Amino acid sequence: MLDLSFVRDHLPQIEAMLRDRGMDPAAVLRDFHEVDAQRRQAITTAEELKAHRNRLSDKIPGMKKAGQDVSQLISETKDMRVQIQELEKAAEEYDTRLSDILVGIPNFPHPSVPAGKSATDNVEVRRWGTPPQFDFAPKPHWELGEQLGILDLERAAKLTGARFAVYWAGGARLERALANFMLDVHTREHGYTEVLPPYLVNSESMYGTGQLPKFAADSFRVPHGEKDLWLIPTAEVPVTNLYRDEVLDGVRMPVSLTAYTPCFRSEAGSYGKDVRGIIRQHQFQKVELVKFSRPEDSYDQLEKLTNNAEEILKRLGLHYRVMALSTADMGFSSAKTYDLEVWLPGQQLFREISSCSNFEAFQARRANIRFRRDGKTKPEFVHTLNGSGLAVGRTWLAILENYQQADGSVLIPDALRAYMGTDRIVKNRC
Repeated sequence: MLDLSFVRDHLPQIEAMLRDRGMDPAAVLRDFHEVDAQRRQAITTAEELKAHRNRLSDKIPGMKKAGQDVSQLISETKDMRVQIQELEKAAEEYDTRLSDILVGIPNFPHPSVPAGKSATDNVEVRRWGTPPQFDFAPKPHWELGEQLGILDLERAAKLTGARFAVYWAGGARLERALANFMLDVHTREHGYTEVLPPYLVNSESMYGTGQLPKFAADSFRVPHGEKDLWLIPTAEVPVTNLYRDEVLDGVRMPVSLTAYTPCFRSEAGSYGKDVRGIIRQHQFQKVELVKFSRPEDSYDQLEKLTNNAEEILKRLGLHYRVMALSTADMGFSSAKTYDLEVWLPGQQLFREISSCSNFEAFQARRANIRFRRDGKTKPEFVHTLNGSGLAVGRTWLAILENYQQADGSVLIPDALRAYMGTDRIVKNRC
């Protein structure tokens, strides 16, 4: 969430930013200027009345002692108390209305973010590797998975419904091998601490990272007693909220955490998109990278986090590119985002496999996550960052498509062979 004073002092820039993000300023900001002015007037008037009432109250003891009639003053102070209470109640109502407006304003993009009107305005930053060459027509992963007997979408639909998957034999092992490989690299070489968080979180946690209220329809809500719980859409939610309402030691920063979890997304606005295979699922697994940084270091940390995610693709020998997202394509909470897109030869296109973002203080302000530079300084909001390191399911399908062989088998990249216990996936005979 953006700071109220920042929005108030930069309203023209906020309006321009909303247009750059493809949003209607009038619909987002609504009557912000009017409500803000009324709130400030109510607070100012209440404070003036309090000061006047205090001055009158201070006169009463002396007047009583002198034998003077104080009934009029007492009546005036009582009337003022009622007026003050009404003004304070009005100010609280204006506060609520302002908060409703503020939570609907997306983060302000960093100056380095390319301006644009759609995803076509994203800018390629770099590429790594080259596409594999085949002497046969490469197949998409859904055909390979079915033919090998390792991907079963039909039985998943029977168990649950569309956009779920069952993995068999080498397919299930590959998913597990990828997660273990990613976690080992990030914890042993990149300096992340592994966390295993709950997969259900409360509404406060969803609000803290910006999923609520805007993306409630894209999430799975679980009624639980008097309060709702939510299946996590990403490990970003529980891991970031580990430090909600806490003050971190600035000497320890950056704090780098990683977690492997399932992720659950209703994808309410995405029906009809990517219906084949496992590109867009209601449940998928992901290794998440989360950082808590000092503000002055956060963009250096964004580059490091992005490089950490890239390293996994490099070790797996997967051709990819890094895209700087434009203002129109960035997430609601992000100030800057890089997407890593892996090449899929079976579909002849690049697909997102990781988004690495700096949220600056946007999430920290919502979740009240602060740090203290030393024992004497005032706490400041941290900058939070996260990225997939990587989305396991999309890495799974990238390996199938990039390492497929003419005989229908799939070679295992060298980096994964110790985790798989084999050098290739062959047809499942079970």
